Amino acid sequence: MENGDNRFIKSNKIYMVIIAVLIIIIMFYRHIVIGIISMLLYGFLTIYNVKNARVRKNEWIKFIENFSSKLDIATRNTLVKLPFPLVIIGTDGNILWYNKKFLKVLDDEDILTRNIKNIIKNFNVKQAINGKENVFKHINIKNKFYDIYTNIVDTSENSKDRIVLLYFYDNTELIQTLNSIEKEKGSVVLIEVDNFDDVIKTVEEDDRPFIIAEIEKTISTYAQSLNAMIRKYEQNKYVLYIQNKYIEKEMEKKFEVLDDIRKISIGNKMAFTLSIGVGSGGKTPLENEKYAVSAKELALGRGGDQCVLKNGDKLLFYGGKTKEVEKRTKVRARVIANAMVDIISDSSKVFIMGHKKPDIDCLGSAVGIHSIIKTLNKQCYIILDDVNVSIKPIFNKIIEDEDYNNVFINSNDCMDKVDKGSLLVIVDVHSKSYVQSMKLVEKFDRIVIIDHHRKATDFIEGNFLNYIEPYASSTAELVTEMLPYMVENPKLKVIEAEALLAGICVDTKNFYFKTGVRTFEAASFLRKIGADTIDIKKFFSYDLETYLNRAEIIKSAEIYNGIAIAICPDNIEDTLLAAQAADELLNITGIKASFVFVEIKDEVFISGRSLGDINVQLILESLGGGGHMTMAGARLKMSIKEVLEILKKTIDEYIEEEEK
Repeated sequence: MENGDNRFIKSNKIYMVIIAVLIIIIMFYRHIVIGIISMLLYGFLTIYNVKNARVRKNEWIKFIENFSSKLDIATRNTLVKLPFPLVIIGTDGNILWYNKKFLKVLDDEDILTRNIKNIIKNFNVKQAINGKENVFKHINIKNKFYDIYTNIVDTSENSKDRIVLLYFYDNTELIQTLNSIEKEKGSVVLIEVDNFDDVIKTVEEDDRPFIIAEIEKTISTYAQSLNAMIRKYEQNKYVLYIQNKYIEKEMEKKFEVLDDIRKISIGNKMAFTLSIGVGSGGKTPLENEKYAVSAKELALGRGGDQCVLKNGDKLLFYGGKTKEVEKRTKVRARVIANAMVDIISDSSKVFIMGHKKPDIDCLGSAVGIHSIIKTLNKQCYIILDDVNVSIKPIFNKIIEDEDYNNVFINSNDCMDKVDKGSLLVIVDVHSKSYVQSMKLVEKFDRIVIIDHHRKATDFIEGNFLNYIEPYASSTAELVTEMLPYMVENPKLKVIEAEALLAGICVDTKNFYFKTGVRTFEAASFLRKIGADTIDIKKFFSYDLETYLNRAEIIKSAEIYNGIAIAICPDNIEDTLLAAQAADELLNITGIKASFVFVEIKDEVFISGRSLGDINVQLILESLGGGGHMTMAGARLKMSIKEVLEILKKTIDEYIEEEEK
């Protein structure tokens, strides 16, 4: 409007100039009287215009000042009397101002000058200040839910002087309604008595009907307590349909039915265990049923005696406390072996791959599979990118054999050799994060997995065949069992038999851990072929520097609740050495478990070992790792100090849970 007024004044000046020119013309043509009169009128008009312009300008200034004053008052009143909570923060996240509505949200708690992130825990301050996000949904404050809308205001040309306005919209009622609807929805639960046949065999014939009835009673009573629909569809399998509100209660109680079923004792020499799969969060009951099937398979693949809850892509684990008991049959080994022969025969080439930083079990398994494929007259390669200290002695002896010339290749060389008919056999690993090269895995359409680790959440899917047996001592044991079924009278070379036996020795710690009847049978088979135990001992020998470094790690150990925790010195960046130190710590009297940290670049690796009284797998799973009850590991991108604090807290929670 001011610009319009200026334009008006400028146009007046033009008119005045035109009038002046006309008066001069009149006077030029000797109309003196008319010219004088015109000059007087022109002077009067000029004075009037000047005074009028000053008056208009003064009035405009007063109007602007008055309007600005009213606008400031209106703005202040709006901020103070805004009908919803409002907070103003600085670029550092400190609270500069808030209205009364927000004060009520925090129950009149004084928060001025405090940082917003200390008050609203799950609110990303950086994203709000940087303008990357302007709406934050369902933020929980004092048991209420708010949508937070942000507005950035620059108070000067300097970006550091900007402030951020946070508007809070209460949608607690909506969230509660949605939660209520969600709780009324149903979940599919699949229950399987995973060792039913094995336990029943230990019971006298007369007692079997009673113990079967007791199992059914325990599971039926459990279903009734949850107001669940239950159907038995096989002798040891049940399906339940339960409302989500009851599932939440079971999660709080850690699915106590797992403990109840183990208490059944009517002449049985072994305890019954359950594998439970819960499917939740699906759009339809059919989708929940698929989640439940996947969850139960994962529970069985991890050794049973546990519950796995699958809600979309989210997985939660409960139980898994009992020691694994060997319950495999050679029937499965025979079926897998026959299927393997068919798949290999139908493939153009075969590639064998293990995990990152391969150990002797990984290498021995690969060599064992290669010996069979060679007998079947198929072109075969073993993919190996890294020959570390642990496998170097046995690897050097293997490559002395002329049959292994050009057998070992790296991932890059393998890329050009893969075709549509190629088969990839993955040994001693089944998870995407630990396999040697996931990029290479994705190139294959035909994949077979042989592994003995408990099934992880990121297992490689879309495979032709998988033989994952967490009850086996090692992958070398599984491969050894399959050999007689794949080829009649298998003729392994001595070095191949030694590689397999060395793999069994490594994972059982010389037959101390996870050894069953089948483990000794496999070892006996390899010994008959010619595996020399003295040669195997040489594979595990260490140089003086390695021995001293291991002693240095052990020296750093502290005892925490009967658990040894050691940290590798800065000059040691070797996960194998950390694992060896963790094993060695168990030889010290009074130590039930051990954890050894090693920092490599910006990551901390943890090796966990136990004598069986403490489940290191459950502890390290809480840190994003996994493994077995007596042997587990984890990898975190944190400082050692932070990881140590988290580990101790997790140990405390584990011990507290066990004492209940």
